[in-house]
Amino acid sequence: MSDFEVLSGLRDHDWAAHDSAAAHRRLAAARPPASLADHAAGARAYRPDEDLGRAVNAAIHLRAPLLVTGEPGTGKTQLGYFLGLYFDIAVFPYTVRSTSTARDLRYDFDAVAYLREAYLAGSGGGAAGAGRDAPARGDPNQDPRMRHIEPGPLWRAFTHRAPCLVLIDEIDKAPRDFPNDLLQELDQQEFPHPFSERPEHAVRADRDRRPLVLVTSNNERRLPDAFLRRCIVHHIAMDEALIGRAVAAHAGAYPALDLAARAAAVARFRELRGLDRLSRKPGIAELLAWLVTLDRALPGLAERDLMAKPLRDLPYLDCLVKDQGDQGILREPGRR
Repeated sequence: MSDFEVLSGLRDHDWAAHDSAAAHRRLAAARPPASLADHAAGARAYRPDEDLGRAVNAAIHLRAPLLVTGEPGTGKTQLGYFLGLYFDIAVFPYTVRSTSTARDLRYDFDAVAYLREAYLAGSGGGAAGAGRDAPARGDPNQDPRMRHIEPGPLWRAFTHRAPCLVLIDEIDKAPRDFPNDLLQELDQQEFPHPFSERPEHAVRADRDRRPLVLVTSNNERRLPDAFLRRCIVHHIAMDEALIGRAVAAHAGAYPALDLAARAAAVARFRELRGLDRLSRKPGIAELLAWLVTLDRALPGLAERDLMAKPLRDLPYLDCLVKDQGDQGILREPGRR
């Protein structure tokens, strides 16, 4: 058993001789490389090319949102944490969901807690005055309902006292109206206060300290023209240069793989991506995960061990091919 092998001999496992303490130690020691498991840690290994750098510069000079598109695993999200590290600024992230609304980026109001407080106050079970405070006539931030407001990424960024970045991740996952509902926030970097309609009470960024805004999309659907018009748009292509930079930058995560074996693994990865019938082609994230697994589970793996096998027999293919139908395609007779 190699140092990194956690499970072995399961087919004929001898439970009478099973050393659960040793198994527990192996499990506890098996951790993914920090650069792949954590965006902040992985920022140091990120290598943007010159075209992406120019797009970032344009967005900074104009304080326009930067929309970065590309296949999953091309480093779109990682760019936000790279910029946070490079400029030493705070990053306020938001991962878009199918149920997201623009208000989620502004704030969250806990209506249930507010109503519960009001009920307890009305029944005499709450603190004195709880739930019965009159709305503040002056500063809306003194409104008692603010106790139940949780500022969202935009609110925190707009009121941050230093340069910062807002990361809106996977915007194409959102409902159709979501991008258009953010036009005011992204264009003017302000939105109405939840408890005041007066313009002077709007939550807005300091005009001399407008945060950077990075928006990512996997191109699963087209975004509205009104939204695109306000953005600097850059597409990250899954090309040879990107693959080479990523593999080289994370080389410390698979130190036992020599250059020849690493090159062979990348070549087989390209073969998989070249199969037209695959419904989901592996991305760079899958490639890096595969390299780490090969490094840890098969120490001493040689170039010939990878190049001589049909694609369907590649070790730890589950790291690369995630769709059952795609696995069936690889098992077809005559498939190399």
